[in-house]
Amino acid sequence: MAWRYRDTVLVCCTLAFFVTMVGRLAVSPVIPEIIAEFEVSNTLVGVAMTGMWLAYALTQFPSGVLADRHGERLIILASVVGTGLTSLLIVLAPHFAIFLVGTVLVGGAAGLHYSVATALLTRTYDDIGTAIGIHNAGAPVAGLLTPVVVAWIAVRYGWRPAVAITAVVTVPIAVLFAWRVRPTPPRFPERRLRDSISVEQSLEILSRPSIVYTGVIAIICDFIWQGVATFLPTFLVEFRGYSTTTASILFGCYFVALGVLQIVIGNLSDRFGRDTATGICAVAGMLGFGLLISPTGPGGVFVGILLVGCGMGWGAAVLPRFMDHLSAEEQSVGFGMIRTVYMIVAASGSIAIGLFADLFGWAVSFGILIGMLAVVLALIVANWALDLRY
Repeated sequence: MAWRYRDTVLVCCTLAFFVTMVGRLAVSPVIPEIIAEFEVSNTLVGVAMTGMWLAYALTQFPSGVLADRHGERLIILASVVGTGLTSLLIVLAPHFAIFLVGTVLVGGAAGLHYSVATALLTRTYDDIGTAIGIHNAGAPVAGLLTPVVVAWIAVRYGWRPAVAITAVVTVPIAVLFAWRVRPTPPRFPERRLRDSISVEQSLEILSRPSIVYTGVIAIICDFIWQGVATFLPTFLVEFRGYSTTTASILFGCYFVALGVLQIVIGNLSDRFGRDTATGICAVAGMLGFGLLISPTGPGGVFVGILLVGCGMGWGAAVLPRFMDHLSAEEQSVGFGMIRTVYMIVAASGSIAIGLFADLFGWAVSFGILIGMLAVVLALIVANWALDLRY
């Protein structure tokens, strides 16, 4: 097949997503070291990471508004560069309070990317499940490389130089994106920010049964995703007894599975329906978490990691469902608004998982996630059995 410009856009958007994920994931492998240096609990680190995800959620809606006024290319570039710059605040933090502020700012900068890039790809591709699945693969690639590199640097030089890799990878990818992606004309250059926000239209979109149904599934799945992204390495160290390096390698394996299988899930959602693909993710996640908390050997843990990776590939099936129920005019602002709403609710995933672990232990904390995925599966079965067509 001949290489087309739209393929360049997809690759550059995927690399941009890679940068924003590196910024959000670089902290997770070194949480034990951060807890030790600042003398804080899992719960307090969970507060910082929840702040990151909350800021990430809050910028989803305004990112769409800004893209309509200034064009997608500028907003995505701002996200990439901003993620690199704000990550330096984490690296230089002398106290936990500054560390917390840094994590929040990283989340806010990173949050400018996803809704804008997804809307751009939706207008560019017909098979949006596959395109979004490939784009989402930027996260698993970051998840594969980031934990290993961060752990290797942390062991030799400490956690601060390790987290600084975000700023390092930002430079070449920002340059590549600016060089290869053409300026995108704004869709509504004269529209003021307040004119883009219609309470009536927002309520109408958010109250659609299909949007509510998909939103509930997205909230549950994203809550789980955030908890896993924050605490899986810590779980492997404290509950399974692995070293930081081994836990980071397994964390990378989780993202490899997520990256490869997410593309498959996206393709399945295009061919066989969003519910079928989402149901596969829910079942795989339940089985994976079950293996992780059960007394299995290394082989069982590895299979559990792969299954959880498959389960967390839900985005390639759930997010296109939102686009299926939005008009072309609604996709930038509407999808950004939806992302903000469901991610704000789901942002408590990190603090909740950390709190459950402090109060009840890791087995109970991860066991709760199995129950949440069972709810997702029940919703899918009900939609099919009752022919609700949500």
